[in-house]
Amino acid sequence: MTSLFDPIRIGDIDVANRIAMAPLTRNRSPQAIPNDLNATYYEQRATAGLIISEGTPVSQQGQGYADVPGLYLPQAVEGWKKVTEGVHAKGGKIVAQLWHVGRVSHVSLQPNGSLPVAPSAVPAKSKTYVINEDGTGTFVETSEPRALEATEIPGIVDDFRKAARAAIEAGFDGVEIHGANGYLVDQFLKTGANERTDDYGGSIENRSRFLLEVVDAVAAEIGAGRTGIRLSPTTPANGISDENPQPLFNYVAEQLAKRNLSFIHVIEGATGGERGFQYEGTAFDYDTFRNAYRNAGGKAGWMVNNGYDRDAATEAVASGRADLVSFGRLFIANPDLVERFRSGTALNTPDRDTFYGGGAKGYTDYPSLEAA
Repeated sequence: MTSLFDPIRIGDIDVANRIAMAPLTRNRSPQAIPNDLNATYYEQRATAGLIISEGTPVSQQGQGYADVPGLYLPQAVEGWKKVTEGVHAKGGKIVAQLWHVGRVSHVSLQPNGSLPVAPSAVPAKSKTYVINEDGTGTFVETSEPRALEATEIPGIVDDFRKAARAAIEAGFDGVEIHGANGYLVDQFLKTGANERTDDYGGSIENRSRFLLEVVDAVAAEIGAGRTGIRLSPTTPANGISDENPQPLFNYVAEQLAKRNLSFIHVIEGATGGERGFQYEGTAFDYDTFRNAYRNAGGKAGWMVNNGYDRDAATEAVASGRADLVSFGRLFIANPDLVERFRSGTALNTPDRDTFYGGGAKGYTDYPSLEAA
């Protein structure tokens, strides 16, 4: 019977166990440049089989939150090298999550105060994190977006390609394309955000086109075996929705199966909420989605996420329903989560007040078993 603590090879990446650290936005990288505090944070969590970095914008246009680290500045690449070196020194593996937020942004974060971009000019009706003049952080309503011209789309695809190359130069073991949670890739996929009538809108094939172009560009640049993707078929994050997600994601699964990626990372249900969540009036079966991928010949590691605890993760891996399970809030509060799971030790409680912004408090000061 497969255990959470068994090693696995996903694409070209060997990982020591099936426990992954999910991407977690923490807003502690001023000027979009990773720093020594960030390096300490990731190094503390290096016993995870795989660390997926916090969302990392592929361009300034792709940035939607203040003080998140990017991959579009030379200084950021140098900063990320400190992070990857620290993780590797502890025997860990880490991939960079490549991020373009699309409409989930604010004009104050965009180049020259311009409008955020999206498949269509449909507001997210969500909130994002900005820094006030006094240096404090706060959440504000996202700005109205503008619809991308078709001629602009190839440039954004290329931004993902360049960011993937920058990630490898920074020492990452691979990348995860952020195709989830109502950000740009997800916006193209779903009918609630995509009202286009050109080659990127309307049919399932057209709405999936941007995702597949990004995947193909990244895989061609760094290798499919070092390329993963995160998907969220039914999460309503950032105002996203789709009128019929099952055929959409079955098609996506079948297309991804042809591409021999490293891993598929699936958020089951509503992020941070009900794992069985459905959009109103829709139905979605995650087994059918996974089987569409497997039946089409997909071999990538299948990673699941959303509110798993030790027992649920153990069952998911032992049953073969998942190859890996990722954990978010539990890794925030427990840098040595793998050892705590292995020994059955009690877990630290996350401090929600320190999730976003700040310094070491609630970031690198959670006690480990070793320290205790």
